[in-house]
Amino acid sequence: MIDGKGNTMNAYQQVSGRTATGVAMTMAIAYCVAWCFAQQASPAAAQSRAGQVLYNGIALPATWPPQMQQLPRDPVTPPYLAPPPEVIPIDVGRQLFVDDFLIQETDLQRTYHLAEYTPQNPVLVPDKPWEMTEPNPCAMVFSDGVFYDPQDRLFKMWYMAGYVAGTGYATSKDGIHWTKPELDVFPGTNLIQKGRRDSSTVWLDLETDNPQSRFKMAYYTGGRLVLQTSADGIHWSEPVHSGPTGDRTTFFYNPFLKKWIYGIRASASGFGRIRQYWEATDFLRDAQWKSGEPVLWVGADSADPPRQDLKTPTQLYNLDCVAYESLLLGLFTIWRGQPSDRAKPNEVCVGFSRDGFHWHRPDRRAFNPVSEKQGDWNWGNVQSAGGGCLVVRDQLYFYVSARKGIPGSTSSGVCTTALATLRRDGFASLDAGDTPGAVTTRPVRFQGRYLFVNADMDGGELRAEVLGADGKPIAPFTRQRCLPVREDATLAQIRWEGAGDLSALSGQTVRLRFHLTKGSLYAFWVTPDGSGASHGYVAAGGPGFDGPVDTVGRPMARVN
Repeated sequence: MIDGKGNTMNAYQQVSGRTATGVAMTMAIAYCVAWCFAQQASPAAAQSRAGQVLYNGIALPATWPPQMQQLPRDPVTPPYLAPPPEVIPIDVGRQLFVDDFLIQETDLQRTYHLAEYTPQNPVLVPDKPWEMTEPNPCAMVFSDGVFYDPQDRLFKMWYMAGYVAGTGYATSKDGIHWTKPELDVFPGTNLIQKGRRDSSTVWLDLETDNPQSRFKMAYYTGGRLVLQTSADGIHWSEPVHSGPTGDRTTFFYNPFLKKWIYGIRASASGFGRIRQYWEATDFLRDAQWKSGEPVLWVGADSADPPRQDLKTPTQLYNLDCVAYESLLLGLFTIWRGQPSDRAKPNEVCVGFSRDGFHWHRPDRRAFNPVSEKQGDWNWGNVQSAGGGCLVVRDQLYFYVSARKGIPGSTSSGVCTTALATLRRDGFASLDAGDTPGAVTTRPVRFQGRYLFVNADMDGGELRAEVLGADGKPIAPFTRQRCLPVREDATLAQIRWEGAGDLSALSGQTVRLRFHLTKGSLYAFWVTPDGSGASHGYVAAGGPGFDGPVDTVGRPMARVN
């Protein structure tokens, strides 16, 4: 548990600094509350996963997905945090400190970080005749999708081309400068779909065995989703229609469960817009849900702050998700009310899930905010892109829709696409100042040989040690024999004098302890590869990756 310093916590930011007793009590209560909401609901939507244990040691409940009669109004701690597994396998991906899942104790301070918009914004603007729909010229990702395709070595973007008028296609070599190629689908244009559409999602499926369905697309029109597949993301199969749904419905692939997840837009009394959950093994065949079958999933809650100028209860406008390293990243578009003279000022916040259903949302600040300066490209509205984010060297790229708005009107105005960046793994850090501090993990188990960290120790120092069941350091993996890390690097190997690697401890239950002075620790991982490849998921991909997971390591890292 956490026993820390500098404890501050509010609706906008939380920093770890709770006593072990307090955390245990809070988690125990939250655990009871969470499972008191679990009820048997639609048997058609549920399936048995009794005894199934995930890659991270979390045991799923017998009924899956969990069934709720109503959504909780207040935040609920995910059941896997109260308590966590007795031993946590850490063979999949970089291990992030976004929650207390991995932490036994620490006196470090946790800080949550926000993405930063790039100075080149917006990176995609309406400039084609078919995009110049008045009064809202449009070239924006409305979810849609941004992926890096290793087959063509290109960034690829699908976006709303013309306001609710069609879907365009663009490519880029660097993710910043984009080209709209002329295609043969609608000759003379870059359109791959034409006709009224609302929300859409396009997904590059790098795990499929069928090259003809390498790309998946679903867009909303007429009360249902139109589902199609494609070999190239340009030419699409005959449409299949989903079950009934609301207009802002999206989907994503959860590789931890090997399921396609549809986040269905619905409404609930007292919540307004919410998300329902539906799993599919087959993207097309299993999307035929009936009304009442999808289960309640998530909505905005009492910790989501309203705008001060409106004080309107918040709603969950959309949820885009993607697997990133060892967890599921959620991009929560929060609707904070509707001004009478401005487009709805939605903003994107982040959340994290380790079981694919329950969410931990420790920081309710806007990760991708609107601007309060009238005339800015994002004064009206900001929402996330399908695919979530891309890994580009030592940064994460987040693309967002951006509505400029029209002063005195609720219209969207000029709609563009913008880019925000974050340090790789940079959602949260454990920080030490001049006074040394440490973090000790819960019992973990690994099959790898090499320990790596993502840390900013420029001007500081980090050392690590491995503890046995008795809590004592295992020689030679002690703090004293650890070679210090004193650099700022998204990938740095931990080494000890007298030890080539950690292979002697493979398969054993141990704990890791990191000692820091004047620096920040973002993530750690143990891998069988000396390159530092994490074997975790790389979201929507990035240059150098040839598949959905990081099998590359060091060539993708860069010291800042």
